[in-house]
Parts: sequence; structure tokens; C-alpha cells
Amino acid sequence: MDETQFWEIIDSSREAADGDPEEQAELVVDRLLQLDPDSVQDFARHFEVRHRRAWDWELWGAAGVMLAAPEGADEESFDYFRCWLIAQGREVFEGGLQDPDSLADLLPDFDEEVDGDAGELGDAAEEAYEQLTGAPLPDLGLPSPAPEPEGTPFPLGDERELASRYPALWERFGS
Repeated sequence: MDETQFWEIIDSSREAADGDPEEQAELVVDRLLQLDPDSVQDFARHFEVRHRRAWDWELWGAAGVMLAAPEGADEESFDYFRCWLIAQGREVFEGGLQDPDSLADLLPDFDEEVDGDAGELGDAAEEAYEQLTGAPLPDLGLPSPAPEPEGTPFPLGDERELASRYPALWERFGS
């Protein structure tokens, strides 16, 4: 599976789920079950590479603003947010990585009750692989993840800092 096929699965499942993250995860599993185990591993590898690319302080701050987390998003919430960001498709994902504040414009609709959390999507390849083979998903052969996010840490719960770093997001989602 190449990158184009990976994004096609993400995009078609999001459209079919009408943006519902849980339904999208189920649709991805269904789609992966139609593939061979090696392709499911490839999907998992593509997903994990992107999930790790989004392990970034700037994006973490943006997630806290969007999720209306007064103390900043905790690590688990940020993990699920990164899955959700991938679920939004290549344009939103890449745009958010380049400039997290641009998510204010890249996401016309955002419901903090539903959006920003797609942890189930992060497990879709594992679930499909196990259903196909009866065995757990093997090691993907990727280097160990970085212990700390990319970039320079900053206080994720400091409203002044967040308003300064993310003016568009703050205007749309800030308290």
C-alpha cells in the first residue's frame, strides 16, 4: 500500500461516516478486512509515521485550545487528537503540521463534543490484522518514537501564551 492508497482509505471512510470518528474507525476496519495482512501492516505503518510526525509541542498547544482544555490537553487527549487529525485527511493533517493556527480555517466545522478524539482509528489496523490472521499486529519495523514532542516546550495552560501563538484558533475556540 502506498501513501495515496492510505489517504484514499482515510478520505473515503471519513466521507462515508459523515465525519463521525467512531463510525470512521469502523469503516476503516471494514475496508482493511478486504485487504491482505501485508497491506494492513502497510496501512498501520503509514498511520504510525504520521501519528509520530504530529508529536509536536506547537500542535499540542493548538489541540488544547481547540478542545477547550483550560490546563492544556493531557497526553492521552493529545494522542487521540493526533489520530483525529490524521482522520481529517492529508490537506488538513499537513496544513495543521505546517501551521497549527491554520486549523481555524482548515476545519469549517468542529464540535468539541465529537471532534478532536479518534482514538479508535489508532487501533483500526491492529483490530483488522487480528481479525484477518488471529495474531497480533507484528512490529512495524519503525525506529522507537521520540520520548518528547518535537520543538520547544511551553506552558500549555497559559492563556496569554496560547492566544499569542494561535490568534486564529484563540479567536474561534479560546475562552
